[in-house]
Amino acid sequence: MKVIFLQDVKGTAKKGEVKEVSDGYARNFLIGKGLAVEATSKNMSDLAGKKSSEQHKADVAKQEAMAAAEKLKDKKVICKAKAGQGGKLFGAVTAGNIADLISEQLGVKADKKKVSLSAEIKSFGTYTAEVKFLAGISAKVTVEVVEE
Repeated sequence: MKVIFLQDVKGTAKKGEVKEVSDGYARNFLIGKGLAVEATSKNMSDLAGKKSSEQHKADVAKQEAMAAAEKLKDKKVICKAKAGQGGKLFGAVTAGNIADLISEQLGVKADKKKVSLSAEIKSFGTYTAEVKFLAGISAKVTVEVVEE
């Protein structure tokens, strides 16, 4: 019997695959536990629709990430910070601060977990931060720390 797997089944198939399995295994275990459905023409067309929908969503997300990366490319963000004597900052400028500044100054939403700094920012100066959007899509931003 041909079945469409709704979930991963260890040693048998992954979610979304169509496989031929024995009738008893399909009826008693896979379909009985809701791990698979019979591969009828209706279920096959539903599967094709779901796959094309997922592909479309992935394509749209990639386009949005590329547009955001293009907006950020070679841009500068200015960070105002308080410092003590010798130009040493009170605390440090973190990836979260930079993500907030990017969304505030450049209008691009950046996740603080995806902002990586070239070095710790503990004094005034110019630094480089990289913002990663998706696999292989990133942009470098210049961060200038000035006195408040």
